[in-house]
Amino acid sequence: MTPIIETQGLTKTFGSNGVAVHALRGVDLTVERGEFLALIGPSGSGKSTLMAILGCLDTSTSGTYALDGQRVNGLSGSELAKIRNEKVGFIFQLYNLLPKASVQRNVELPMLYAGVPRKERRRRAMELLERVGIPEKARSLPGTLSGGQ
Repeated sequence: MTPIIETQGLTKTFGSNGVAVHALRGVDLTVERGEFLALIGPSGSGKSTLMAILGCLDTSTSGTYALDGQRVNGLSGSELAKIRNEKVGFIFQLYNLLPKASVQRNVELPMLYAGVPRKERRRRAMELLERVGIPEKARSLPGTLSGGQ
């Protein structure tokens, strides 16, 4: 079976004015379908950089990355956006929710971009809110939720 995530020799270097910061140096990682993984390390060790690359929010400086068997390196911005919409889910540390849109509308947004009809979006969004135990918050604004919610 094809791994869901596979990297080989992944590197990421940031820099300006001739100063290079090596955030990732040769990361080899294989994550099988259904496997759970925890990424831990001290501040500045490259965890967020690796997650941004794995989530197709950033690109590596070198090395290879395949997501569900598809090579991600070299894809265009629109191709990466399509992968984020169809294959990757993120819960951001700072949430990145639309503050003036209801919780339900925030949940519906990726489905809107995917072309899911309105009635189906609403049904699926409510189903998801029920699964995480907050259906009563559907009409609330994100700012009224607790961090755990």
